[in-house]
Amino acid sequence: MIHVPGEESVSQSLQTFIAGLPKAELHVHHVGSASPRIVSTLAARHPDSAVPTDPEALADFFTFRDFAHFIKVYLSVVDLIRTPEDVRLLTFEVARDMARQNVRYAELTLTPFSSTRRGIDARGFMDAIEDARKAAESEFGTVLRWCFDIPGEAGLESAEETARLATDDALRPEGLVSFGLGGPEIGVPRPQFKPYFDRAIAAGLHSVPHAGETTGPGTVWDALTYLGAERIGHGTSSAQDPKLLAHLAERGIPLEVCPTSNIATRAVATLDEHPLRRFVDAGVTVTINSDDPPMFSTDLNNEYAVAARLLDLDERGLAELAKNAVRASFLDEPGKTRIAAEIDTYTDNWLADA
Repeated sequence: MIHVPGEESVSQSLQTFIAGLPKAELHVHHVGSASPRIVSTLAARHPDSAVPTDPEALADFFTFRDFAHFIKVYLSVVDLIRTPEDVRLLTFEVARDMARQNVRYAELTLTPFSSTRRGIDARGFMDAIEDARKAAESEFGTVLRWCFDIPGEAGLESAEETARLATDDALRPEGLVSFGLGGPEIGVPRPQFKPYFDRAIAAGLHSVPHAGETTGPGTVWDALTYLGAERIGHGTSSAQDPKLLAHLAERGIPLEVCPTSNIATRAVATLDEHPLRRFVDAGVTVTINSDDPPMFSTDLNNEYAVAARLLDLDERGLAELAKNAVRASFLDEPGKTRIAAEIDTYTDNWLADA
């Protein structure tokens, strides 16, 4: 695993501030958030899998050679989610880890096709995530909403199934707010998914595809033009196109930026080359996210520390970054107002005490 300087690159005081800062997260994957403890538990339940249970072997397993290798490893972990009980356990434990970081709201990206094609009943999957969502909000105070995403590598069959699950009134879960597209970008053109995004948007869902992570800015343009993207997952290569940056800024289309992920998957060569500063300088709204945190040996607190270093932020700057995610979220307006006020109160009290 490539080490990305994060928490150790900012002062202890700023680390403590970040840890207590109320936050929202908009780009974080369900299976990709499985902690090593949960992965080991699931691997022990399913000993025929390729995933090791030994902690050292698991750490080596999560050392990625490139983006394609990351996808291969990720899908091996997906294969551990085989029953509704597995789904419920994972979802609730992810919420527990978020609550420990003072994440007040998260839009968790789920790939239901990966579960239903492995034999998990669709109704059982929906009931499991909803039961975990309600329990997490009751126990931890963390509000979860869902993004159902198409695994692009699985082709149009997966797009059809994902759209069906997202728009069927008899199955659609209460917490579903958006529709996405993940997986490899190379060889998976965005325009072919237009009919499925059209159906999701017509059903009232928001469009949040991945684009421009491992391909050029043309993929981002395609996501905007054909998929009606309201936010862009990653959008890393947008920095290569000044017209695209101007368009994102003018239209207020946020980027879901995941710095450590971009380094770990080699989408960006080094942290110093990361385009986060260029996005901000161009007036683009950015949100900070962890993507697949345990797989990249990070968490949301660490990603805020990385952003603090890249953007030279103090407490007020970090608070504004946190409010970016709240404003860019699909939470209802009362919820946005509540969390934004919580951020302001926390920051004011912190600075007064300091």
